[in-house]
Amino acid sequence: MNDNLEKMAADYRDILAQLGEDPDREGLADTPMRAAKALQFLTQGYQQDINTVVNGAIFESSTDEMVVVQDIELYSLCEHHMLPFIGKCHLAYLPNGRVLGLSKCARIVDMYARRLQIQETLTRQIAEAIQEATHAKGVAVVIEANHMCMMMRGVEKQNSTMKTSVMLGAFRESQATRMEFLTLINRK
Repeated sequence: MNDNLEKMAADYRDILAQLGEDPDREGLADTPMRAAKALQFLTQGYQQDINTVVNGAIFESSTDEMVVVQDIELYSLCEHHMLPFIGKCHLAYLPNGRVLGLSKCARIVDMYARRLQIQETLTRQIAEAIQEATHAKGVAVVIEANHMCMMMRGVEKQNSTMKTSVMLGAFRESQATRMEFLTLINRK
């Protein structure tokens, strides 16, 4: 078992005790290790990089029309409270002689979402990674998410959704291109 996992489990055990719980009671006896493994899984994006995730799945193509992938579900942890935010990512790019394997779009989203994160940064990281991988003429990313830090604590607003967007290249320069993307994902 890896040393970091053991240390995290010990820290979770201490946290349970500091909350006033008995970390040895039946329901909690295995919780520190389970929580450590869960956190390790939820932050596995730190162990990944764009080249490994894309894994050579860039293909020559004469296609120059917009490629759109929408409703890619994402789960991340806010860096301020370490509480989940859950939502969907919609992305598009204008190929420039190369297209990205479809599953790689979702893998790129997951790689950055599986880090302690704020949604604004996550949106930019995804857009820049797709730009880097494809050398596209333009990239657009919109994320819509619900944040547990706003729903479970603080102002406790259950029906709030945060939307962020990043437009690069042709999507930033051309209102028509941007509007085509937003129309295709039904987010005008």
